[in-house]
Amino acid sequence: MIGKKIFLVLITLFAISVCAQAQKTYRLQSPDGKLAAEIVVGKTITYSVSHEGDIMLNPSPISVELQEGKSFGIDSKVKSAKTNSVNEQIASPFYKRSNIIDHYNELTVNFKENFSLIFRAYDEAVAYRFVSTGKKDFIVKNEQAIFNFDKDYNAYIPYVKSKAKDIEEQYFNSFENTYTYTLLSGVNKERLSFTPLVVEMEGGKKVCIAESDLESYPGMFLINTDGTTSLKSNFAPYPVSTEQGGHNMLQQVITSRESYIAKCKAGQKLPWRIVIVSTNDKDLADSDIVYKLAAPSRVQDVSWIKPGKVAWEWWNHWGLSGVDFEAGVNNETYMAYIDFASKNGIEYVILDEGWAVNLQADLFQVVPEIDLKKIIVYGQSKNVGIILWAGYYAFDRDMEKVCKHYSEMGVKGFKIDFMDRDDQPMVDFHYRAAETAARYKMLVDFHGTYKPTGLNRTYPNVINYEAVNGLEQMKWTGTEMDMVTYDVTFPFIRMVAGPVDYTQGAMRNGTKRTHRGINDEPMSQGTRCRQLAEYVIFESPLNMLCDSPTNYNKEQECTDFIAQIPTVWDNTIALNGEIGKYISIARQKENVWYVGSLTNWDARTLELDLSFLGAGNFSAEIYKDGANANRIASDYKKEMISIPADKKLKISMAQGGGFAMKIYKK
Repeated sequence: MIGKKIFLVLITLFAISVCAQAQKTYRLQSPDGKLAAEIVVGKTITYSVSHEGDIMLNPSPISVELQEGKSFGIDSKVKSAKTNSVNEQIASPFYKRSNIIDHYNELTVNFKENFSLIFRAYDEAVAYRFVSTGKKDFIVKNEQAIFNFDKDYNAYIPYVKSKAKDIEEQYFNSFENTYTYTLLSGVNKERLSFTPLVVEMEGGKKVCIAESDLESYPGMFLINTDGTTSLKSNFAPYPVSTEQGGHNMLQQVITSRESYIAKCKAGQKLPWRIVIVSTNDKDLADSDIVYKLAAPSRVQDVSWIKPGKVAWEWWNHWGLSGVDFEAGVNNETYMAYIDFASKNGIEYVILDEGWAVNLQADLFQVVPEIDLKKIIVYGQSKNVGIILWAGYYAFDRDMEKVCKHYSEMGVKGFKIDFMDRDDQPMVDFHYRAAETAARYKMLVDFHGTYKPTGLNRTYPNVINYEAVNGLEQMKWTGTEMDMVTYDVTFPFIRMVAGPVDYTQGAMRNGTKRTHRGINDEPMSQGTRCRQLAEYVIFESPLNMLCDSPTNYNKEQECTDFIAQIPTVWDNTIALNGEIGKYISIARQKENVWYVGSLTNWDARTLELDLSFLGAGNFSAEIYKDGANANRIASDYKKEMISIPADKKLKISMAQGGGFAMKIYKK
């Protein structure tokens, strides 16, 4: 009983008097007692984070500056404080596990100035958020979220993908990041970066900064303007005016901004700021924290939501051959893709950019080469659903009519593209789009957008997000882009936030020496088995088959593996991994386990511990790099093996290689 009371330990409240200024200190511990946050409330509010006594964050100030000159967190007076402990399960039917354990200790500090500050301590993370408790709407001029590190550590920095030095121009970006490995003091003072972002601590520990439950508020960028070891928040100011422009007139370009970042309603909850602490890199590759902190589902009936795979034409450039028609945006081409999908049990075909008249931003203007109703009906006859690509502005200007019209026609969802912003109105758009689509029982894949922050829990019809430097980059990029290293980096960083619309599945594969950017016949960097393994490694409830039916038909053995692999799972286990080097993940659906491994440009042998299989005898269908895969990236070998009795299995991968396995109980 004494041990239990000490949780109730958890929180230790005591007052300290400093220069006549009342100061209160609160200590919050994780359920396992290893992770702790210390919150100090005085003239300002600061918090620090430690793990098993090691400093993860030095005292870091947090506050919210209001437009009328007031602030949450400056000269604020504590009214009360309470603690809580939660241990429950979250049902997650369209995720990497069907149930999530949600176990945390919580501190809520209520202030006389009509706000509360909530801290949660999980075994893997500390998170906090500000909550308005007043009855009046308010305007946020700025939010201070500083992350003070005690030493000059190395970090993986995802700078915005923009050549502009001007911060204003950097707010408009695609969030398709690569990572710059640099000391904190060396972070480019003129560049914005965004979360998730990872900092290497001592002893193999990592700190990952993230956010969750971003609703009606701008996303958080991070910047280091003074060459210190601190990262500071930065937010896109609220847009005053926009004009139609950007990609094919499908975007809204900001022409002026307000002096504040958000207009908030009384009682609004600001986003969670998260400090994840890992002692092993593999734990980052299987984090649930963003999902756990998101608002619960607002869709009561989810029975109509069907994850699955998509036969996709854009990456392979409508790349059919051996047919008696000219492939492109026309009925014959899409019917051929439907035939391929139906033959292989693939749930959807997407009509990407080109089906709607260009430069009109009007989704009711269909190009004359397309009989959309005919394609939809043909798909229905083959048990294949149709998803339509939509530019952001075209979708937003007629959202209700578009969803009503195309749902009645039989379309299953939209891939919405080219938002390229995360200011408050754009975040609001994502919620409106998700809610509107849900009312019409339509899926949403947000492409060209900011990273997920839990909207896929709140609106489970939001089935995927891009915000990843995906395989599409290989259509026009040669050896100057190291996609192989990126593939074993972002699962530990970007994938912490949620699913990725990476669009893997290339059947033309190149080595570091032979890869070329070719739009008409694109290829991947790395081996064939790497592409297969990515269907296991990358979390993606709506998963593209990026290559053409022609190429898949030539490679039926690989196609069968891809077509049969699930896209949502009952359980996930990260087996091993090191950022930028290698990763192995196991995922379970019913009685079948899939295991995938990726390496960087180093050939590598790993020993997999498969003890999670439990007792019994198991056989496996394996796909491994061929003996000549270092020279001919498409070289692979399929084998059937028995899993050793000790459940230990050595696997070898070529340079830029991968390994995929499907395990059955005998």
